[in-house]
Amino acid sequence: MLRILISGCNGHMGRAVESICASLPDVEAAAGFDLLGQGDRDYPVYPSPAELPAAAEAGVLIDFSSPAALPGLLELGVSRHIPLVLATTGYSPDQLAAIHRAAEAVPIFRSANMSLGVNVLLDLVRRAAAVLGESCDVEIVERHHSRKVDAPSGTALMLADAAASALPYQPVYVYDRQSVRKPRDRREIGISSVRGGNIVGDHEVIFAGRDEVIEIRHSAMSREVFASGAVRAARFLAGVEEPGLYSMADLVAGLRDEILL
Repeated sequence: MLRILISGCNGHMGRAVESICASLPDVEAAAGFDLLGQGDRDYPVYPSPAELPAAAEAGVLIDFSSPAALPGLLELGVSRHIPLVLATTGYSPDQLAAIHRAAEAVPIFRSANMSLGVNVLLDLVRRAAAVLGESCDVEIVERHHSRKVDAPSGTALMLADAAASALPYQPVYVYDRQSVRKPRDRREIGISSVRGGNIVGDHEVIFAGRDEVIEIRHSAMSREVFASGAVRAARFLAGVEEPGLYSMADLVAGLRDEILL
């Protein structure tokens, strides 16, 4: 039985992870962390990772909370040797450096998007950029619910990086055209953010040429797609013995190997 700690357990994504765990025979929610306290959870909830009892058993921790929780989570992971699935976005450069340092001691899985479909999208964007980069402008539009704090989304930046890695030039990311009073530069990747309603997550990559437009799009219909991916990542980490920083590319490669076998 894989016992999972859920950071941000009272939030929308924490509850989705709990639901996924409850639906699986070999996974269970062992405990949670949330500043709001116990709430209506069926497992113990602690206000911070530091208060997790020494006797508590846990295989992997999944975090869908906020960047502010990172120091305590890294301390718990390193001191108790608990692998971490970090699904939160909006980390600062210093926080990313701290994650890399912690990954030298414990396995850490980090992705700005836990959807398998989005990671297929990343591969499609790389291929399209390699073929269309000379003749098309690249624009990215991302849409999320009104409560999302960071913009652009981590996934939008992942998509921009995927396109940039295959383009025949070094692009410049442009986030706000209102302040740029000039024609679009050929070497730009435009990234636009929409916030409204309860949009779970919608990402569109546009390759606009002279006489044709190619659009590649992914729409998440519910938060469960991200929660399911996070639990998949937790299962993946449970089988990892070496410290290091892992990503969806490693998980997808593992799934591909299973299919080939």
